Amino acid sequence: MAKSSVADSSRDDANYPKDVKDASSMSDEDALTTTSLVIVNKDERLLSETLDALKPFVGGILCEVLVVDASNGALEDIRLAHEWVRWIDYTQPLGVRTTIAHQRNIGVYNATGDVIVFTDSGCLPEDGWLEKLLAPILEDGEFVSCGPAKAIGKSVYSGVHWWGNADKDYVPMATTINLAFRREAFEVVGGFDESFGSAEDIDFTWRLTDCGYRLRWVQDAVVLHDWGTRERQLRRAFFYGKGGCRLLRKHPHRIGEVTRQNSAPIVYALFLLGLPLTLKWRWYPLILLWPIWRHRNEELRWLVLLDHLVMGAGVLHELIRPGT
Repeated sequence: MAKSSVADSSRDDANYPKDVKDASSMSDEDALTTTSLVIVNKDERLLSETLDALKPFVGGILCEVLVVDASNGALEDIRLAHEWVRWIDYTQPLGVRTTIAHQRNIGVYNATGDVIVFTDSGCLPEDGWLEKLLAPILEDGEFVSCGPAKAIGKSVYSGVHWWGNADKDYVPMATTINLAFRREAFEVVGGFDESFGSAEDIDFTWRLTDCGYRLRWVQDAVVLHDWGTRERQLRRAFFYGKGGCRLLRKHPHRIGEVTRQNSAPIVYALFLLGLPLTLKWRWYPLILLWPIWRHRNEELRWLVLLDHLVMGAGVLHELIRPGT
């Protein structure tokens, strides 16, 4: 497999090791023996609950837990309360726009494990989560495995539509909320693309599949996740829209595939783009009655509608001001 090139001119060399093992140089002696779990964080105080839930795994199935923290000391109390965690203070390089992909790469490069696991601040594992997630890699020879994240409380991401793939052994993409992979796969594709401010995990797993890796789905390896307040969910939708647009600009051959899976970001972006038509056709906003009717039996139908509109706005923002 050939390595994919990833723009890394913005990297802060002080945060990266001087020599990183190339996947092609791995020998039989480099057998899988250790697993590192990485969490990137900026200002999420639910990190403390996540670390408490992960501590029982350390020393057994995990050799370490790493936190790559960009809070500039705001979470010092959490660090002090979890001294068993390897804490990496991430400092933004002067003149460089920090992205979450920077933190992810730093976490992997500083990890000592042969297998890397990612989850997010605010995630709580269900019983047996890590063992089930790692089993395809450690026992079946897979390179990548991923599992579902069930929403805690009310969220547009609630329900089986968002996390259920019970009838599938492999999926076309995955997110870092619940993901494990061999270090070799990470090195082959060149890590996370640091030009992405969001959707860097989808880009990463798309590049994995482009290189021939399969994403093994583990339906019963479940983490629970608190998506936050409705306002926070809407802010997230904006960045998801931006990231989705950037994804399709980088992977235009996937436009048809993405549209079939979830056309909402594109459809709502087109709706917003057409709003000036209201000056001529006053009925134009009534187009929204159709999605309102479709979601009429859903408790959060208005939040879903707002989520899609904000996501569409994110798509337009990325088209007009890419990378900002």
